[in-house]
Amino acid sequence: MNPYILAILLFGLGLGTTITFASSHWLLAWMGLEMNTLAIIPLMAQHHHPRAVEATTKYFLTQATAAAMLLFASVTNAWLSGQWDIQQMTHPLPTTIITLALALKIGLAPVHAWLPEVLQGLDLTVGLILSTWQKLAPFALILQINPTNSTILIILGLTSTLIGGWGGLNQTQLRKILAYSSIAHLGWMILVLQFSPSLTLLTLLTYFVMTFSTFLVFKLNKATTINTLATSWTKAPILTSLTPLILLSLGGLPPLTGFMPKWLILQELAKQDLALTATVAALSALLSLYFYLRLSYAMTLTMSPNNLSGTTPWRLSSSQSTLPLAISTATAICLLPLAPAATALLTP
Repeated sequence: MNPYILAILLFGLGLGTTITFASSHWLLAWMGLEMNTLAIIPLMAQHHHPRAVEATTKYFLTQATAAAMLLFASVTNAWLSGQWDIQQMTHPLPTTIITLALALKIGLAPVHAWLPEVLQGLDLTVGLILSTWQKLAPFALILQINPTNSTILIILGLTSTLIGGWGGLNQTQLRKILAYSSIAHLGWMILVLQFSPSLTLLTLLTYFVMTFSTFLVFKLNKATTINTLATSWTKAPILTSLTPLILLSLGGLPPLTGFMPKWLILQELAKQDLALTATVAALSALLSLYFYLRLSYAMTLTMSPNNLSGTTPWRLSSSQSTLPLAISTATAICLLPLAPAATALLTP
């Protein structure tokens, strides 16, 4: 892709998110979300592969539907209450519709079906942008409207954690596994949103760091299926021995960074007398943990086939810069000791 066009598209992505962040009016927020969608579409379809084009079309249709729902709900809110301000959502009907529209935007279950399909059709770099940056603007709006209907949030959260765990069990494609991982993590964030928005933000940031690290590892190994992970030992032995730690951090095992948000969320849910919800969420984390363990096993404990097509990838060294990978890997593994500092910042 022409670097000037790429720069314009990335600028459009950044600007769309920034407009949504900065807006207090629903029309401006909607405009920022639309800019975001329109800027990433050429990036998604840049390889002109039929799968990429199909993924782009699916993405465009879901995002357009969500944006139309959002616009409809904000107009309804203005009609019912005479108020266009994002933080003045008083009527339950538009608030619920907007919550569902934003759930569709980020891919929460039960409106998640587009996310694994779309992510599977993209290359890892655009997949990384879709899994991280594209979640920021809708999340900013979810945090601002602070949905009052607690039942719908808990249902969305629990469904997402369960479907994110179950859906990933049967997959062999890494991008689909990461998509289901994304759905499960978003479920955890939505569960605690009404009780502690700052904790949701902390979970979002740790998820970003861990996902960034995972995507960069897969990109360095040029791996898209579980089987191709087996060649990584020959290519980058030190990285391969660290990768299970990143994956287990995504799964939420102590003493890794990913344990911190899960631990704090379960603690917060228990404080709010939602012991059953906390139990279901904790059990659903075990489902996710299984497929992370499966990836770790395939990467570190299996040998790749020794035929000609199996050994070819070993000879090609990657030209990718390893500094971002080193920083994000260290962060994804070592930040649990900062948990007391994080809790001190979170408590009002």
